[in-house]
Amino acid sequence: MSLKKAAVTFSSRGEALGQSETFLDFQERLSRVAPIDRPVLLIGERGTGKELAASRLHFLSRRWQGPFVTLNCATLSPSLIEAELFGFEKGAFTGAESRRTGRFEAADGGTLFLDEIGSIPLEAQEKILRVVEYNSFERVGSSQPIEVDVRIVGATNVDLAAMAEKKDFKRDLLDRLSFEVLFLPPLRCREEDILLLATHFATRMSFELGREDIPSFSAAVVRQLEQNSWKGNIRELKNVVERAVHRSDTGFIDKIVFDPFVSPYEPLTLSGEENGGEERAARPLAVGNETVSMKLAVEELERAMIKQALTTCRFNQRKAAVHLGLTYDQLRGKIRKYGLTVLPHDGGLGAALGSPA
Repeated sequence: MSLKKAAVTFSSRGEALGQSETFLDFQERLSRVAPIDRPVLLIGERGTGKELAASRLHFLSRRWQGPFVTLNCATLSPSLIEAELFGFEKGAFTGAESRRTGRFEAADGGTLFLDEIGSIPLEAQEKILRVVEYNSFERVGSSQPIEVDVRIVGATNVDLAAMAEKKDFKRDLLDRLSFEVLFLPPLRCREEDILLLATHFATRMSFELGREDIPSFSAAVVRQLEQNSWKGNIRELKNVVERAVHRSDTGFIDKIVFDPFVSPYEPLTLSGEENGGEERAARPLAVGNETVSMKLAVEELERAMIKQALTTCRFNQRKAAVHLGLTYDQLRGKIRKYGLTVLPHDGGLGAALGSPA
């Protein structure tokens, strides 16, 4: 099976789907280290698919028939994480009414995935280091050693090396866990995969809604998707696309909302004192000694926002359009409407010179 085919077929277990060189290069490095029975650290921004990558590491390893146990270390308090990792004996602390097996014991013969590994307190890090070095540990409340055979895969979006310098993460543990460090590519570096992933999410959402048609996207929407910065990466793309399919009455998606928290209603504007619980009508905007109508005020605001967006985006009109929440054609129309002089350059660059004299 080719690497590209393997990367695509893995989508049946999750969303590890892609065809870009960046994505395939990461999958190749992951596949190369998977059979080597050593710890691996996965570094990536939120929403890049760290747990999916850990799962793929496990199923491509010689441990694939063993358990794949996960733990999000950020969800547990420091007082509970040791008990969760190593288990505890009956009576070890208040509420310990019976013996409980920890995640290390449950992962014996397989892989233990520690997500948000940078959140583990130093006391627990010391015990994890002992497991890595000696393959043994004791349950909380016991002195009886338990031997385990576990491969650790850790994941984080923080700089563990910087934490080690500040003594917030044990350097010895970091050295033992970093046999291989893989950086997951953010979605903004996988532009070729965006439409592929969007189509996948849209099709699955359409099927979930009981629709028979396969969704498609307008050219303007495709441009918006490909030009967005995607701070939340694949998780954000999934939400945006599924929301668009849900809100659309047809299989053709020509409108997309990146930020669902933007209110469609005008903010309440109060002018003067309230009278009997009723607000007086807002007065016209006063600029200098002149009274400006709402239409002119909006035009002035749009003109200023366009100039600011072009400056912020280094006069790249396509990026400025995304910055303003407009399509490229809409931005071009407003530039013509307000008589802004734009000098075209390669890649959609232009210099906003302001209104002609």
